[in-house]
Amino acid sequence: MVNEERLVQHFMKMVEISSPSGEEAAFRDYLRQYFSNRGAICVEDQAGEMLEGNSGNLLVRIAGTADVKPLMFLTHMDTVFPGGDIKAELGDDGIIRSAGKTILASDDKAGVAAVLEAYETLRENHLDYPPLELLFTVSEEQGLLGAKQFDYACLNAEIAYALDSGGAPGTIVVKSPCQNEISYTVQGKAAHAGINPEDGINAIQIMAKALVMPCGRLNPTTTCNFGIIKGGEARNIVAESCYVKGEARSHSRAELDQLTMQLKQTFCQEVSKNGGQPEVVVKFLYPEISLDEKEKVVVLAKKAAQGLGLKVELVSTGGGSDAAIVNGNNIRCANLGTGMSNVHTSDEYIKVRDLVDDAKLVLAIIQQYLADMQ
Repeated sequence: MVNEERLVQHFMKMVEISSPSGEEAAFRDYLRQYFSNRGAICVEDQAGEMLEGNSGNLLVRIAGTADVKPLMFLTHMDTVFPGGDIKAELGDDGIIRSAGKTILASDDKAGVAAVLEAYETLRENHLDYPPLELLFTVSEEQGLLGAKQFDYACLNAEIAYALDSGGAPGTIVVKSPCQNEISYTVQGKAAHAGINPEDGINAIQIMAKALVMPCGRLNPTTTCNFGIIKGGEARNIVAESCYVKGEARSHSRAELDQLTMQLKQTFCQEVSKNGGQPEVVVKFLYPEISLDEKEKVVVLAKKAAQGLGLKVELVSTGGGSDAAIVNGNNIRCANLGTGMSNVHTSDEYIKVRDLVDDAKLVLAIIQQYLADMQ
């Protein structure tokens, strides 16, 4: 029932609408007009103002043909850079790529296209469906910022599906980590590097000595990283300060807390020992996801995927997604693989076969949900 030609054309049209993080307004307007023309209720929140962007999150409410609890689908409107002037091309091999040196933006417009095509298929075939709550978020790529601003109290859905993971359609993310952002600062003392260096305290050198902390993969479910370093004013000045921004992730909240404490204690001890003043700022970014394979949200997706003949894989990931924020607000949410590949690069691509299966899976989940609810 899914119209492959329409789906592909729609996807290629949407990726060419520029929507980098903080600048999603044009794509928001496109989606709002699309759904408003079909009688859906569109509500934009104030996330744009809070995040100093030009668009808020867009919630679309679609009245169902059956009186049951709503089902929720979640995608994000924003893309990473370089995400302007995207031109998509379909090759003879059935693969959609960027025609230039930009990303393709299948992350996450493949998910958006799948939701829209499933809804179009329901309408044109006069199929029954439950009420739908569709949430299109902003600034996901900047740390799930839009999802964090959204007021989940306005939703009635109890289960949800994000369409924002790698892996072929049929992939269901059941475990993902919680994460802390950790900022480390060394305060030293400036002095002239050639005239009186002995009067200074070099913050860069102290930072180097302090970075004996763990880094990389610590075990199968726990990682940490140092990603940004800044320090000093000039080559002939003893560096007065040095700053490092890093992170820690784990599938276990207790393990994350323990690792963060270890990182903080090691850093402070090393900096103090070498004459500097340490400062550590920890920011909790998002909670872990841990879904049991017997939970309704997982069982439903498995049944829908198996009914389509898709290979079902329950996977654990080290990445974060808006699904983590939704789960943290007491709505059970599974993240689904869409087949997007090499995302965030100019080599990004998606197979038409996967794009079609995405739409079929969304449609099958909707139909399976309604069957289970009645």
